[in-house]
Amino acid sequence: MKNIIIPSSLLFVFLIFLSSCKKEDPLPKVTDATIRADFQAISLDPGVQDIELEVAENVFYSFRVIVPDVDLSQDWPLIMAFHGASGGSADAHKTTDCYIEPGFQDLDAFIIHPNAGQDEWYEISNQNKVQTLLRLSTEYWPIDFDKIAATGYSNGGNMSWLMAEVAFEAFTASIPIASSYDMSVTDSTSRKVTIPMYVIHGENDELFPIADTKKWVDESIAAGSDITFVQADSLTHFMPCDYVPYVQDAAMWLKELWQ
Repeated sequence: MKNIIIPSSLLFVFLIFLSSCKKEDPLPKVTDATIRADFQAISLDPGVQDIELEVAENVFYSFRVIVPDVDLSQDWPLIMAFHGASGGSADAHKTTDCYIEPGFQDLDAFIIHPNAGQDEWYEISNQNKVQTLLRLSTEYWPIDFDKIAATGYSNGGNMSWLMAEVAFEAFTASIPIASSYDMSVTDSTSRKVTIPMYVIHGENDELFPIADTKKWVDESIAAGSDITFVQADSLTHFMPCDYVPYVQDAAMWLKELWQ
């Protein structure tokens, strides 16, 4: 094929023309179609990616995607993981190397680790964010609908509880870590969770005392919930990376649950 050579003078004029057009042309609108197209453009090559997905004009969802090294012609599990300390760091979604990646590495699962932004996890904005990412990932990725789990640490653990309660049709299991989520309805009754849960809590958690979480778990079990409670011996609240062996056990629990 013959190469086309553009004289430098003409190229300069052409670039000036483009620049002037850009100043006058309105920004492209963000639509459902553009959101879907941008999500579809996420690479499914194995590894870690940090994504900025524009969902409205100047409104972005920041999240980390971890793609397993698997045969993409088959369906695989999905883990939706929620970081601790919501409402803070712009890089909070980039902390998966602490306990998420080593904890779930043998599960061969897709992992989405969203950033809560400036809002708390429980706020409607973040609930909508999670639902949107679930909808897009299950539509465009090879996800097994029967193998979708929520997990999270601290505030993110509380979000895992919330998703187990309000999004039980989307999730099939939940693994809260170092959480504090009161399931009580009255002093003597508690709410029941529909999906199985695996609750991990540090023995020496100084922020969320283990006795409180154990009490709420026991009351919910009495109400009919299927909850496994695991004490992380000697661990405090501010030792998230030391929970890896317990998360690995939770991953094994998931494998058995999903058989």
